Amino acid sequence: MTQRKTGLSRLSIARGLKASAMLTGTFLAGISLSGAALALDKVTYQLDWLPGGDKAPIYVCIHEGFCKDAGLEVTLEPGRGSSEAITKLATGTSDIGSAGIEALMAARATEKVPVTAVMNVFNTGPHAFYTLQGSGITSIMDVKGKSVATSPFTSSNVFLPLVLKENGMSEDDITLTKADPGALGPLLMTGQADAIIAWLTDVSRYTGQAKEAGKELVILPWADAGLELYSASLVASDTFLAERPDVAKRFLAAFQKSLIFAHDNPDKAAEAVAAVVPELTAEDVKGSWLDASKLAFNSITEKYGLGTFDKDRLAATWSRVAEAQGLDPASLDPETVVDRSFLPE
Repeated sequence: MTQRKTGLSRLSIARGLKASAMLTGTFLAGISLSGAALALDKVTYQLDWLPGGDKAPIYVCIHEGFCKDAGLEVTLEPGRGSSEAITKLATGTSDIGSAGIEALMAARATEKVPVTAVMNVFNTGPHAFYTLQGSGITSIMDVKGKSVATSPFTSSNVFLPLVLKENGMSEDDITLTKADPGALGPLLMTGQADAIIAWLTDVSRYTGQAKEAGKELVILPWADAGLELYSASLVASDTFLAERPDVAKRFLAAFQKSLIFAHDNPDKAAEAVAAVVPELTAEDVKGSWLDASKLAFNSITEKYGLGTFDKDRLAATWSRVAEAQGLDPASLDPETVVDRSFLPE
């Protein structure tokens, strides 16, 4: 009897251990599957300049959880201009990011870089003249004979000859001075320059400087004077698009949600940037984003939709780029620079 009980006990223990092992295996498998389900696809986003209000959507995507909700873990790669951003994408350092489509067109025409634009962000060029009330400059034609200061790094310099030509002038008709970007405001406010060249993303900053100096700012957008073109866009590595198309589509959907959220919630958009970039205040970021958002949400957006590339406007953009950079218009079909298939439906 004792031996039989022992046998039964051993059998019960064995069965119990087997059942326990099976349960443990099932539990561990569950953890593994759960972990796989929760694993986020990593995406490296390439900035084309320093962090600021105009970059708010990508910070919103991360801070507000739109990227995570799309199953994405996004890291940011710093940048110093569109050309550098495009190079990093072409070499595989980054997957997707922001850059001027004008720079991408020039790079595709001259170097055949493996980078493609997948979504428009700014459907209007940001270039403008800034001057002060009382300067005698009320239209772009009035800059003739005036002193103009610009940064040596801005892409606006490429298009300056075109906007002047459009208004019956050449660079010989103005006195052009190149200065550090931080010096442009003081040059204008102190009267050392009659006008400066800056982006429309800086309206709030220069308005504040003018107010401190007891002056009133006058802004002359180049788009109003005939220079209509696409500008900042989402551009991606061709390898990324070919090897991870689903990730690319999910990213674009998340980014578009973030763009709309930032437009509808500028305070939260500013907080998202300031939370990651402590040297920027939410107030400054908000002003910059409100300026920048007008380049993404406007009458062109209403006509063609958010993020789209209209065929005719794209062709006109390439025509301007080719003329500005002395490129053969026939050297590039602008339609080959974009891929609309990744846009959210």
